Amino acid sequence: MTEPTTGDSAQGTLVRELQRVARLHDERAGNPILAGALDRLADWQARRLRMTYADLAADPRYTAAIGFFQNDLYGPGDFSRRDADLARVVPMLVKVLPDAVILMVAAAMELNGLSQELDRVLLSRLPRADGYFTVAEYSRAYRKAGNFPLRRRQIKLIGDIGQSLDHYVAKAWIRTALVMMRQPARLAGMSALQEFLERGFGAFRNMGGAQSFLATIEERETAIMEAMIAGTPDPFPDPLAFRLSRPN
Repeated sequence: MTEPTTGDSAQGTLVRELQRVARLHDERAGNPILAGALDRLADWQARRLRMTYADLAADPRYTAAIGFFQNDLYGPGDFSRRDADLARVVPMLVKVLPDAVILMVAAAMELNGLSQELDRVLLSRLPRADGYFTVAEYSRAYRKAGNFPLRRRQIKLIGDIGQSLDHYVAKAWIRTALVMMRQPARLAGMSALQEFLERGFGAFRNMGGAQSFLATIEERETAIMEAMIAGTPDPFPDPLAFRLSRPN
C-alpha cells in the first residue's frame, strides 16, 4: 500500500496523492482534445475489464465489488468532484480515522493518479487517438511505453486497497461512522465522497471474504500484463467484439 516517505505522515501521504490527482484533473479539464482521447481509451479499457471479469460480475457474491473496482477505482469515470471533496475534509478525516485507513484512502488516490499517468503515456504510443485500434496495436503501445514496474505497482495497489477494505468492513465503528456522515456530507456538498466510501465498504461487506476475489484479479491482470510484455499479439479478445456479442 501507499507508504509514507521518510518524515512524512499518513496525512502528508494523502495530501501528496490528492495534489497529484488534482494536477491531472486540471490538465484534463484545460485540454478538451486530451480529455476526449483519454475518454475513448478509458472506454476501450473498461470494456476489456468487463470482458475479463464477466464471470465474477455475474456472481451475486462479487457483482458489487467488481462494479466498485471498475467504476470507482480502475475505470473511466470522472473523479474530480470526489477528489475535491476529499481534499476539503482531510483535516477532519485524520482526526477520526486511524493512520491505516488514511493510508488506504491514499492508496486509492495513488491508483487514480497512476492510472491516469499511465494512460497518457500509452495514448502517446498508440497509432491514433480516436479509440479505433486493435488489440495488437494496444499491446505494441503497452510494450513501447516500457513502464512495467509502474504497471506492476498498479496491480499491487488494487490488491492492497481490496485487502484493507476486506479488513475494515468487519469493524462496526466504520459502518456506524459512515451512517453518521451521510447527512453532514449531503449538507456540505460532499455526497460524491460519501457515496464512494459507502459503495466500497458495502461491496466488500456483502462479499463475506475477499481473498479469492483479489487473488483472481491479481492472477488475471498479471497474466495479461506478462503476455503483452512478451509480445503476444492477442493477449485478450477484442473488447469491441465482446460488446457486440453481449445480450441486449
